[in-house]
Amino acid sequence: MLEQLEEAEQHFTGHGQALSSKRKHAGDKLANELIKQLKSLALNKAQVKFEIEAQPIHKASKHGLDNIEFLISLNPGQPLQPLQRVASGGELSRISLALQILIQQGPSTLIFDEIDVGVGGATAERMGRLLKQLGHKHQVISVTHQPQVAALAHQHLLVNKLSSKQQTRTQIRTLNADQRQQELARMLGGLEINDTTLAHAKDMLVAAQA
Repeated sequence: MLEQLEEAEQHFTGHGQALSSKRKHAGDKLANELIKQLKSLALNKAQVKFEIEAQPIHKASKHGLDNIEFLISLNPGQPLQPLQRVASGGELSRISLALQILIQQGPSTLIFDEIDVGVGGATAERMGRLLKQLGHKHQVISVTHQPQVAALAHQHLLVNKLSSKQQTRTQIRTLNADQRQQELARMLGGLEINDTTLAHAKDMLVAAQA
């Protein structure tokens, strides 16, 4: 019995070490690709590392011998630290989006809450196009105030908070084509909707189909 246990341990250790080697190679490759994606999402200074450390056999699991930690630095001069200590909510959403684009796996429904906070223009549109790309294989729900992102969605739902003296409630409704153009124009121009903002909104919707 003891010999069988020792043989099983050696067998497990050998496979675990081989898996560790493959993980380190794949981790370096994924980190480099992730940095490229994060730069396109306005996290230009991001540095990423997957720290993979082999554990003693008594700490092994069905996943192998490794303890894996995702380390990241988002600003020059800051050391690499565990993700949960560094990133804000919006940054976490962008990192999640970049990872989802790279691995194309995960849950069937993805929710991004104001992923585009603090960005605009070309970067917001780039985010919108990445979300649209994910939407071909997943259900993607994105809460946004950016018209560049909203224009690229397959469906546009408008969320309003309605308050009275007695209660406050939330209303959600799906917009048709005309309503969607009106809402994009409002997002572009604020309270004033004119021919210019309506034309711009229409152009955005047309461009989103390309």
